[in-house]
Amino acid sequence: MTEQPPVVELRGITKRFPGVVANSDVNLTIRAGEVHAVCGENGAGKSTLMKILYGMQQPDEGTIAVNGEEVRLRNPQDAIRAGIGMVHQHFMLADNLTVSENVLLGAENLHGIGRRAKARLTELAKQTGLNAPLGALVETLGVADRQRVEIIKVLYRGAKIVILDEPTAVLVPQEVEALFDTVRSMREQGFTFIFISHKLDEVRAIADTVTVIRRGTTVGTADPKQISTRELAEMMVGSELPSPETRESTVTERAVLRVTGLRLDAEGSDRAILDDVSFTVHAGEVLGIAGVEGNGQTELVETIMGMRKASRGRVELVEADGTARELTRLGTLARREAGIGYIAEDRTRHGLLLTQPLWANRILGYQTRKPVSKGQLLDIAGARRDTGRIVADYDVRTPGIDVPAAALSGGNQQKLIVGRELSGNPVLLIASHPTRGVDVGAQALIWEQIRVARHEGLAVLLISADLDELIGLSDTIRVMLRGKLVSEADPATVTPQELGSAMTGVEAA
Repeated sequence: MTEQPPVVELRGITKRFPGVVANSDVNLTIRAGEVHAVCGENGAGKSTLMKILYGMQQPDEGTIAVNGEEVRLRNPQDAIRAGIGMVHQHFMLADNLTVSENVLLGAENLHGIGRRAKARLTELAKQTGLNAPLGALVETLGVADRQRVEIIKVLYRGAKIVILDEPTAVLVPQEVEALFDTVRSMREQGFTFIFISHKLDEVRAIADTVTVIRRGTTVGTADPKQISTRELAEMMVGSELPSPETRESTVTERAVLRVTGLRLDAEGSDRAILDDVSFTVHAGEVLGIAGVEGNGQTELVETIMGMRKASRGRVELVEADGTARELTRLGTLARREAGIGYIAEDRTRHGLLLTQPLWANRILGYQTRKPVSKGQLLDIAGARRDTGRIVADYDVRTPGIDVPAAALSGGNQQKLIVGRELSGNPVLLIASHPTRGVDVGAQALIWEQIRVARHEGLAVLLISADLDELIGLSDTIRVMLRGKLVSEADPATVTPQELGSAMTGVEAA
């Protein structure tokens, strides 16, 4: 690559929070027209560094230069004016506004709010593969389409330097390649990308350069074409990549969850979001549900959890003595009390109270049960003790249990949730994207905890966009397409490409 002045140069960036040094003397140089990956464990300081570059936080020390000129980015508006846009891992969208309104909000002066704006939005929707109507409410969109709306927001505002935070977390292989094609095409047009990812194979496929951050400081920069995935993992965490591979069967004949003829109609219409869905999960079994985002997986989980009311069908939890308990008309708390653990697909919306301390988050969903309650009263001391145990057992990296959940990195938030949900001796665990956006170390711990619980007889319903995870952990895989379970795959023989074809309704070649 010919020598060009860097479009972004961070020098000596240091950021401290109470009890934590998030970044310590970080240096990062990004060249024009490259895809520069930033890798590191959860809690390594990547997100803090990107928030500083996007003006969301101010560094305590260090300088930022954009296109050779030192700048002070006091807020995201300054960053946008400097040509920097950021697509966050946890989306910054207003659920009660439409796609168009979310994109136009705050950018009305660029193309107005009429015909020119709509033409530009339509063009960007096509470029990013957004299938949802521009007039659709964001709350009705799946995770993948929410991400595309975020990308459109960034491009609409004219960013030439784009930060992508875990952009492939919810995509099937075919969609990942489509995204990479878009990134490569935009790179040829002069765009520069900062690509944050835990998927090291993808980093090596798309990045021109990779910088590794460990425990808040930069430890090295490498050409991903000249370094193996294992070497990259060792730079990050000092150990090789974990594998979700689980081939020892622990499946029993005892049914735990039985779903029969489940149907969910769209609100105010007779269109089926879920159509005649039936399956059984047995003790010691991981049943994986594969599907492109927006095909009913989210609604299936929310209907089983009682967050949505089924139009027809039955949801039953089978006791150890074979007695079936119907849950269909029960509320969410009653279903959890019956023995269902729940890892939500979006931890910040449905799994945590971000402003509350870790011990308060331990109580969520368990407020009527020991060790966090005594009769009708909460047991704060018990909640604090058990939170300390989860922090130790699940390697949650935190200064203490009194810090707010928002102070933890995404992976450590996820480990706290997994610890909480496996602590109530559940008979069934519903795990939606359990390792989404977590690093290889946290991934290995979560996979191992699910394996151990499965070996001890836990029934697991697993929904994941990580097809390697789905294939590696599942005993059986069912494919969901347009609200129906359309096929079954054997994890021992199916490939991610074959599964991706089944998920998109295209026969594998």
